[in-house]
Amino acid sequence: MSLDHDVDHWGTNPGDAIDTALAAIESSLQDLLVSDPAYWRTATKKDLLARLETIQTQQAALRLRVLASSGDIAQETGDKDASAWMRAELLVDKAVARSQIKLATKIAQYELVADGLAQGVVSPDKARVITKALDKIEADPVASAEDLVLAEKLLVDYATRLTANELAIVGRKILAEIDPARFEDAEAKALLAAEERAQQKTALRVWDNHDGTVGFDGVLPASMGMRFKRLVEAYAQPRKQQLVEKGAALPPWERLMGQGFARLLETLEPASLPRHGGDATTINVVISLEDLRKDLGIATLGYDETNGTTITAAEARRMACNATIIPWVLGGDGEVLDAGRASRFFQPIQRKALRLRAKCCQAEGCDMPPEWCDAHHLDPWAAGREDRPQGRGVVVFASSPPGARPGVRP
Repeated sequence: MSLDHDVDHWGTNPGDAIDTALAAIESSLQDLLVSDPAYWRTATKKDLLARLETIQTQQAALRLRVLASSGDIAQETGDKDASAWMRAELLVDKAVARSQIKLATKIAQYELVADGLAQGVVSPDKARVITKALDKIEADPVASAEDLVLAEKLLVDYATRLTANELAIVGRKILAEIDPARFEDAEAKALLAAEERAQQKTALRVWDNHDGTVGFDGVLPASMGMRFKRLVEAYAQPRKQQLVEKGAALPPWERLMGQGFARLLETLEPASLPRHGGDATTINVVISLEDLRKDLGIATLGYDETNGTTITAAEARRMACNATIIPWVLGGDGEVLDAGRASRFFQPIQRKALRLRAKCCQAEGCDMPPEWCDAHHLDPWAAGREDRPQGRGVVVFASSPPGARPGVRP
């Protein structure tokens, strides 16, 4: 490997010294690589790993220092930065290259952070955490220039004793450490604002992949997200432990988490769940007795194939192991032939009967799903239509029809 051998105005060639130093590094690495660590002493391995950590940090410091002054490379390539050259010559993705150049530019602004990198005590990950924290402090209207200088000094010191994740936590609270009286209230307000933003960002999407799986993604506030993670892990870990005890190979952790999440959903207590469309949150499985007995029978998960999906009879039998079974007997036209009543208010069993018969809101021109509707009598309860057959005078509406009262029995 060689560098350009341009002579500067002093008549010397700086590239010669750099080339010699790099050649020495490359030669030393080759000497280490031909040795087999399997024959090394434990103390030697530990010492090498510790020293390589420092060397890698110093190498990163040098790399970032060069990237911070790579404007001439950008001019040569005609791009706004050196990322195009890094993509073409070093095969580094442009997004990664630009992230490195951005970090290099930031570190150049903070002398103590740059010195920490050069000394091998502040890793690039920690430097990124520190510069982000310092940028926020610089933009804080309450913080002064003196606060910024002191925060940099404290964070570099903490970097010698903490991991990058731990340092990020300290970075968010460093101003309160500098001046508790002045910054604790500001920190509390900032935290409240962050929580409000988190509530606004909260979202969940669920979709059918049409391949036997359902996909979902979403965003939760940090407190709820960690609670969700711990709940799923509680169900994933026992599965992992069972496999370890059996001596089986462990599947990917993501699969264990997915299986744990599925187990969590299966073990939820329906009685403790809120009402959904007038009924406890329930998934119905519709299957004929003949198909249920078949090895390769098919069942409908949901009330119909339009708003649900199909599963095997085997899966339906598995679900029935820990679920309440409700047999439905329908007439030739799909009408529900029987539904008992215990009070004038609609019961869950009656809601299910209505759902089987009505695919959507029965108001003219409305196609709202029944889960979003209220159950109503076609005639008001006060009209006293006690002679109407069970279920025939009841429909579901997204809003109350004229003269009807929600929550009346059929």
